[in-house]
Amino acid sequence: MKLLILTQYFPPEVGAPQNRLFELAIRLQKSGVDITVLTAMPNYPQMEIYEAYKNKKYVYGEMEGLKIHRSSIYVSKSKAIVNRLRNYFSFVISSARIGNKQLGDFDFLLCESPPLFLGYTAMFLAKRKKAKLIFNVSDLWPESAEKLGVVTNAQLLKLAYNLEAKLYKRSVLVTGQTQGICSNINQRFPEVKTYWLPNGVDLNYYNPEKIAATNWRQLNDFTDNDFIFLYAGIIGIAQGLEIILHAAKNVEAQSQVKFVLMGSGPEKPRLITLKEELGLTNLIFLEPVSKKEMPGILKNCNAGIIPLRKLDLFLGAIPSKLFENLAMQVPVLLGVDGEARELFITKGKTGIYFEPENVDALTDAITELIQNPSLAIELGANGRKFVYDYFNREIIAKQFYDRLLKL
Repeated sequence: MKLLILTQYFPPEVGAPQNRLFELAIRLQKSGVDITVLTAMPNYPQMEIYEAYKNKKYVYGEMEGLKIHRSSIYVSKSKAIVNRLRNYFSFVISSARIGNKQLGDFDFLLCESPPLFLGYTAMFLAKRKKAKLIFNVSDLWPESAEKLGVVTNAQLLKLAYNLEAKLYKRSVLVTGQTQGICSNINQRFPEVKTYWLPNGVDLNYYNPEKIAATNWRQLNDFTDNDFIFLYAGIIGIAQGLEIILHAAKNVEAQSQVKFVLMGSGPEKPRLITLKEELGLTNLIFLEPVSKKEMPGILKNCNAGIIPLRKLDLFLGAIPSKLFENLAMQVPVLLGVDGEARELFITKGKTGIYFEPENVDALTDAITELIQNPSLAIELGANGRKFVYDYFNREIIAKQFYDRLLKL
């Protein structure tokens, strides 16, 4: 079986889709699938082409046996919609050209969305390479872009919705990262075959018993007695991270409580300014780190905070950062209602839920956890067991391989 993965995002970039696709590819490869990846020159999240790839139109390499073809992409630090579209469509064009020229035939082509517009390349290459198209939806685009106010142009939205419908209908299978995504697609397109392909975690890699102690706390001026709340991920519009800063202000009298926002993204400059305006001394911003460093950092933290804005759109969302936290026995304060709350709070008992965008609710959850150290330990233990039972990458990949055999 030969599978082509088409994605704008892939390691050595750091991020949720990068890790998810790489981990799935490695495990499918172990099952005997011949994997090729067609992706962009690495640039995310800094939006700057990595030094080794600058000024190159095409690069081929291998990564743990995976064949990786990289094509050019336009990048800009500007948040303007014009520059964002140039970013998307530059890779649409370059990936179609490189894929057509450099690649042979495949049994399947798995396209990662967003960006939705990469679907143009997927349909073109699927036809040219005689491959069955599988469209993987990790975020309902353009619905999310419209509801977040990222895209407001009516013509562009109409174009995107038409493309979305065409892609679903041309795919032999549409995979969704959450059950909510699959349900949404099935309600709008009852004839489309969907499959829940969840994110997961490598429980051998994220294993608190195997991670040695580090001096991360000391390097960042924390003491052994500090109770550290961590947010690690994209600092974007969807997350609504200002809630963490306002909650930090509410508990600043408790000197042992500290907050870390680790990552980069379009909202980071605004939040740094907000920190200065609030005069916060119990919260720091840190740059994103490599996957290799994350287990050690998580082992040094007492709890994770995972918020999203209060939108119906996110009732079917499952933030990927949940899995690493729980695998490392780090309890979570979860500000995401719907599917994530039902799975990880009601069913898994892995943390405390707080109403999205409700500062007082987050403050109460923080207070409850720091006043009950035994609760934090119990929730952390529940978390590792829950992801072991339901979000183990080995099982997810094996089940997906079995599904491919039936197509």
